[in-house]
Amino acid sequence: MTVQLVPLAEQHLPALAPMLQDPDVDRFTRFPTPIPDDFLPGLLSRYQAGRAKGTHDLFGALEGDRLVGLALAPRIDTEARELELGYLIDPAQRGRGLATALLRELTDWAFATHRPIRIGLMIDAANVASQKVAARVGYQLEGTLRSSYVKPGIRSDVQIWSRLDSDPPA
Repeated sequence: MTVQLVPLAEQHLPALAPMLQDPDVDRFTRFPTPIPDDFLPGLLSRYQAGRAKGTHDLFGALEGDRLVGLALAPRIDTEARELELGYLIDPAQRGRGLATALLRELTDWAFATHRPIRIGLMIDAANVASQKVAARVGYQLEGTLRSSYVKPGIRSDVQIWSRLDSDPPA
C-alpha cells in the first residue's frame, strides 16, 4: 500500500469536503461541528501560512491521483523539537491499510524534515482503529487525558501516543 503526501491545495478541497461529513471525523477530530461552509478554504489558508512560518503543515494523501485522506502537523515546535501529527482517511477507503501507510509516511516526513526528538498523537480513547494504526507505526501509548476538551460541547478521554527519535523503526 503506497500513499503519497502532497501539500494540500485548492484542487483537493472538493474531494475532501465529503470526508468531513463522516460521523467518525465529526466525533474523533477537533474540526468544528457542524463544518461551516468556509471551513476548508480557511483551513487551507491557515495551514499554508503555518507552512511558511514552520509552525504547522497540511497534506493531501494520494493513492495514485485520488485523494484518500488528510495528514496534518497541527503543531510544530522547532525549539522544543516536538511535533503533533494527525490524520484521517476517506470512510470509503478504510480497512485497506491506507491509514497505516499515511501515518508511516507522515512520521517519516516529520523525522526527515524537522528532526524532532518527540512526535505525539492525540487519539480519542474510543477510536480503537486509530490506536491500532499508531501501534503498527511504532508509536507508544503514554497515557490518557481524562475528560479532555475536544470542541464546544464535547469532552472525551484522549490517549497520548508518541514516537521518539531514539525509538527503533516500526
